[in-house]
Amino acid sequence: MDFCVIFDLDGTLVDSRADLTTGVNLMRREYGLDAIDIEKVTTYVGNGTRLLCERALQDSKVDVDEALPLMKRFYLEHLLDETALYDGVFEGLEALRKAGIPLAVVTNKPQEPTEAILKGLNVYEFFDFIIGGGAGFELKPAPDALVHILKKSASRPDKSFMVGDNYTDLESGRRAGMRTVFCEFGFGVTAGENYDFAVKSFADLVERVLDGR
Repeated sequence: MDFCVIFDLDGTLVDSRADLTTGVNLMRREYGLDAIDIEKVTTYVGNGTRLLCERALQDSKVDVDEALPLMKRFYLEHLLDETALYDGVFEGLEALRKAGIPLAVVTNKPQEPTEAILKGLNVYEFFDFIIGGGAGFELKPAPDALVHILKKSASRPDKSFMVGDNYTDLESGRRAGMRTVFCEFGFGVTAGENYDFAVKSFADLVERVLDGR
């Protein structure tokens, strides 16, 4: 197999908005701050945990360095309360794996919750590579982690896919020389970043990948 498929996590494989909101609001409550609604928290997601914390505290004078460990702890305690795979993800990953395609996850979410979510939702074993924030690579939109996986899996960038719901995914894929896929069912934004094609469901993605191999 001369190509691989690399996935983002939040907004691509899983809907994690409710639990992220819980982590944010439990942290805010420690400082006597009002809760933020899920729609607003969703707009803060995609650029790593520290930026999520900064954005969640922009209406306060709370020290981010002090609050960040609290938010991380609260999120870890609740990260599988409501988080779930999008429709068709398990079956789709299973089909891609059976086809012999190397699969990977590259996310700006820290490594510990990333692995816990994938294990908790029973899809961890589908992936050859799992790289989260803090695993030694610059966060997306930097292409470093993607390039590493392409080399390790002996995959051709021009035949491989970077799949995600946010401009950080699309930009990192473009910079790595990969084909980029925008997940319309996610909760990110393109921010003007172009992509090779969009999909309305995970099943659509799997069909396109298998047809295009």
